[in-house]
Amino acid sequence: MTNHMATRAVQRSSDLAILPGELLEEELVVRGMTQKDLSRETGRPARAISEIIRGKKRITPETAVDLERVLGTPASFWLKLESNFQLTMARLRRQQPSR
Repeated sequence: MTNHMATRAVQRSSDLAILPGELLEEELVVRGMTQKDLSRETGRPARAISEIIRGKKRITPETAVDLERVLGTPASFWLKLESNFQLTMARLRRQQPSR
């Protein structure tokens, strides 16, 4: 790949930020699970699960492994989702004019 092509790929990045907690919440609904159920199954504090769903806390590698164990969704999916969200938000912050 030439440098020109690499530059074009970067410029095509999306400004759609998908909050990982929103997908996690949807997954719980589909499975008929509550946040408390997920907390109990993962061994994570209920507050941490709630904060992830509300976008107040990031999904860590440890949490991703627990989600994989309980939900069957690969840990890499949760980590990529979190990483993409954080990257998109950083790009959006850079686009905002300075005050």
